[in-house]
Amino acid sequence: MLASLSLLGWPRGEPALSILIYHRVLPAPDALRPGEIDAALFEAQLSFLSKHFELLTVSDAAAALRERRLPRRAACITFDDGYADNWTVAHPILARHGARATVFVATGYLNGGRMFSDTVIEFVRLVPGPVLDLTSVGMGTHPVGTVDERLKAITALQVQLKYLAPDERDAQVRRMLAARPVGAMPDDLMLTDAQLRQLADAGHEIGGHTVNHTVLTTLTPDGAREQVARGRDHLQALLGRPVRSFAYPNGRPVRDYDAGHAAMLRELGFEAAVSTSAGVAVAGADPFQLPRYTPWGDSITMFAARMMRNARMGGPAAVV
Repeated sequence: MLASLSLLGWPRGEPALSILIYHRVLPAPDALRPGEIDAALFEAQLSFLSKHFELLTVSDAAAALRERRLPRRAACITFDDGYADNWTVAHPILARHGARATVFVATGYLNGGRMFSDTVIEFVRLVPGPVLDLTSVGMGTHPVGTVDERLKAITALQVQLKYLAPDERDAQVRRMLAARPVGAMPDDLMLTDAQLRQLADAGHEIGGHTVNHTVLTTLTPDGAREQVARGRDHLQALLGRPVRSFAYPNGRPVRDYDAGHAAMLRELGFEAAVSTSAGVAVAGADPFQLPRYTPWGDSITMFAARMMRNARMGGPAAVV
């Protein structure tokens, strides 16, 4: 089986860029965060990636694409949102493998903030069962007697909140918490300014991800521009260096961003942007709509197989 992981059969005859999506790297598995990997699996993935791919930051990879000097097998490790464990857990692993990542930060949550999605997870974790009744705030009734039921409740509540405007979303979260008080929730999930500076000083690229992780298509053009520019300006002032790359919140073409947003990023001086559309980037790819995907599995065999399958897809259709 190890021979099959050599990627000697990498399915593309041309250089291709695989961009991988992470959010958190947990110290240990968490049943209510099944989509997040733990440190042991991340270590195994980094060992595999560093052996078989040239690992680049997003901005460096975009420049290599433009200049047609991309290695045959290139990959970027990216983290979305700005979680503290990007520094405390992921960075030591990256450093052991000589790898640099790109961390896309939603600046409004630095220094003790908590994203709405995490508030939902921690709320459902703490709320007593067997039923969570939120009909008084228009969010339905959800069984929470088992782990599987709590996972379904988390998904349902996150979907209800995801596409609300930031102020409306925050207000609805407050109403949810008031309807079923659960006590204190963690306030150390996100990076502090000091940790973010440490990440940048260690060689990791810091990219923009808006202020409040707002889906750009839910905003007016001026509102979207403000979210992007304010987030970038905050990061540049904090780090004293340019912010060259951006990740679209949610990242699906058409639904979450469109060609106008890609053009706006170019006008604002960004050099690259990533979506959540599957596939790989090859020469000629739009640097403001680079594909990005999550190929996880419980084993490195599955991880490699999914990377191979994604490479066969080619690049995504760009929005125009």
